[in-house]
Amino acid sequence: MSGSDDYDIIIAGAGLVGATFALAAAQGGLRPVMVDPQPFDAQLAPTFDGRATAISYANFRMLKALGLGEALEPHACRMDRILVTDGRRPGAASRKPSAAYIRFDADEIGDRNGGEPLGYMVENRRLRVALAEAVEARGLEVRAPAAVADVAVGPGRATVTLKDGSTLSAPLVIGAEGRNSTVRRAAGIDVFGWTYQQSGVVCTVRMEKPHGNVAHEYFLPDGPFAILPLTENRANLVWTESTRRGEALRSASDEAFHAHLTRRFGDFLGGLTIEGPRFVYPLSLQLAEGLTAPRMAIIGDAAHGVHPVAGQGLNMGLKDVAALSEVLAEAARIGEDIGSELVLERYARWRRFDNAALAAGFDGFVRLFSNDIAPVRLARDLGMAAVNRIAPLRRAFMHEAGGATGDLPRLLRGESL
Repeated sequence: MSGSDDYDIIIAGAGLVGATFALAAAQGGLRPVMVDPQPFDAQLAPTFDGRATAISYANFRMLKALGLGEALEPHACRMDRILVTDGRRPGAASRKPSAAYIRFDADEIGDRNGGEPLGYMVENRRLRVALAEAVEARGLEVRAPAAVADVAVGPGRATVTLKDGSTLSAPLVIGAEGRNSTVRRAAGIDVFGWTYQQSGVVCTVRMEKPHGNVAHEYFLPDGPFAILPLTENRANLVWTESTRRGEALRSASDEAFHAHLTRRFGDFLGGLTIEGPRFVYPLSLQLAEGLTAPRMAIIGDAAHGVHPVAGQGLNMGLKDVAALSEVLAEAARIGEDIGSELVLERYARWRRFDNAALAAGFDGFVRLFSNDIAPVRLARDLGMAAVNRIAPLRRAFMHEAGGATGDLPRLLRGESL
C-alpha cells in the first residue's frame, strides 16, 4: 500500500464519477487514491442501484479510451432513435401520437459522428463492474469503507482526516461523493436549488415485442415518462410522479404496481414482465455556486444535481471528469502545482457555463412540460412541431445531447490523455 505522501490526488467517492476520474487521472500520469464509505464490493450488487444510464456517444468514447469498451459493449444498447411526445393521458404510448412530437434519428448526424448512435443505455451495475475491474487492473488504491470527516489546507498540500482518525495528504482533493459532499462543505462552496415535490420511479421490464433500439419520452401532466431500451429486449422505465404517489408506489403490492405501470405504458410493445426491484428517488435541483477552492475541486453530483428529464445527470459528471483530468495532466507534465488556484480555475472556466446552462435548461423543461395549462400546452406543442420540421435545429439538439459540441476535451474525442 502506498504511503499517504505518494498520492497526487485524494478522491472522495468511488462511485461512477469518482472511479472514472481515478482512471482518467491515472492515465494522465497522476497517482490517485479513492475513499468511499461503502465497501467497494457492495457497489457491485445488482440491487445496489437499479437504474440505467443514457450515456452520450461522446462520453462512451471516453469510456472506451479509458479501456472499458470491451467490458461495456456487450451490455450497451444503442439508442438509434428517440421519440418525444406531448401526451394528455397515461398510456399515451399506445395511442395515435399527436402533432406535438419530435423524432430524433441517429442517421441524420451519422456523417459527423461516424455512424454512432444518439447514445447508449447501460445498466449502472454493469458500469460499476467494468469500472471496478479497470480500477483493480490498474492497481489503483481504494480505501473503503472509509469516509472523509474533514479537509484542512496547508502550504502546498491538503490533509484529509477520515472518520476513523487516520489522515491522508496530497496536493489536491476531489469531491465526487454526491449531493451531500463533505469536500464541498469543507471548501466553503454554497449550493442553491429546490425540490420539485416529485419522485422518480424506476424499474426494468421485459417486453413481448422488440423495442427496435428506440427510446420514447412522453410528457404527461404529472411529468415525463421515459421508456429506455436495454439489451435482451428489456427497457428501463423512468417516470415522474408526485411525492405522495411515488411513496404509495414504493409500498404498493407487486400486482398494484404492475397494474399502474401497464396503464402508464400502454400495450404497444406487448405484455410487460417486471424484472428486479423498483426504486423511488426524490427529485430536486442543486447547483454549486463554485467548482473549486484552494486545493479542492468538485465534480459530478457534488457540483450539480439535475432532474432526470433529459438523462444528462451522469453525462454532465463525465464531462467534468474529461475536463478536469486533462487540465491536471497537462499541468503536471509542465511541472505546475496541480492544486494551485491558477490550475483549478482552468477547469472551472471550462465547465461552469455548461453546467449552469444545462441545469437551467432542464429546470425550464420540467416546468414547461409538467403541467396541463392550455396556453402553455399550445405554446409547447407548436414549439415541438416547429423543431420537428426544422432539420438543422433538430440536428443541433442531437449534437448537444450527444455531448459533442463546444471545446471538447481529448477523452470526449476518444483520444487518450
